[in-house]
Amino acid sequence: MTNDLDTLATALYVKTDDLLTEAPDLAPWRPAVGITPKLTDAELITLAVMQALLGFTSESRWLRHAHQHLGHLFRYLPGQSGYNKRLRRAAALITAVIRRLAVDTTLWTDDVWVVDSTPVECGRSKETVRRSALAGWAEYGYCASHSRFFWGLRLHLVCTLGGLPIGFALTGAKADERHTLLGILNADPTLAGQRPNQTLIGDKNYYGAEFETTLTHEGIRLLRPARKGEPDRPGARLFKPLRQTIESINQTLKSQLDLERHGGHTPAGVIVRVLQRILALTTAIWHNDKTGAQVHRSLTAYDH
Repeated sequence: MTNDLDTLATALYVKTDDLLTEAPDLAPWRPAVGITPKLTDAELITLAVMQALLGFTSESRWLRHAHQHLGHLFRYLPGQSGYNKRLRRAAALITAVIRRLAVDTTLWTDDVWVVDSTPVECGRSKETVRRSALAGWAEYGYCASHSRFFWGLRLHLVCTLGGLPIGFALTGAKADERHTLLGILNADPTLAGQRPNQTLIGDKNYYGAEFETTLTHEGIRLLRPARKGEPDRPGARLFKPLRQTIESINQTLKSQLDLERHGGHTPAGVIVRVLQRILALTTAIWHNDKTGAQVHRSLTAYDH
């Protein structure tokens, strides 16, 4: 395989189609009797990943571009409304594809993880906050990394040092990062259960004797900077460069995959658009791993 967008799209389509053949129950539900969609579920997933990699935040603009330039890959392309509805119904399938691709990389077995959360802004005006369908889930929060307040959600990510997403969760802006991390691990016991000597690196927000004891029982060794008043902790010299690693992963999602320009206005819309970007990042890492690229997290070959 070569590192170009068409090859990545073809490889992703084949991988997704194979997954749906093995586990057809992962496909979004549709009536047994009815019109078969002209765009298959595997093509839908491929189209969504290409949209994220090429930086189209507007679905209408993306489909106009696809009609003009991607006819050699897709025999049929839906309208904006149909594309949006099908994409929202495909959230579970997207999640399954993320895992399938991640497991199929050499990075999946890395014994060091990094964990952090990053803002997913959903609105700025008071009128948006008052009227938004996201009110009650989205809330005001503070981003210490950029010294700013925001209204929206937080994406919590557990990644390898190479940037491969291992686990993730989308919560309100004020959700406790420790509880969210434990929720990610509890939702999939195999993550920690199959890795008895895993090292997890986080920031000062991942603290507490009970929290660390829980991680130890899961077979996870936590490394974090010492908080004010605490004695020095092991691994202090590693924190500064590895902190930059997780910030760099978040920046890939934000600047190259437009995480904060998701355009979602409802919970289902925001969820699937965030999943779309996590899938795009995972797909690029998976394809780079298969082609032997030196930098697994590089998107340069696919963003034009």
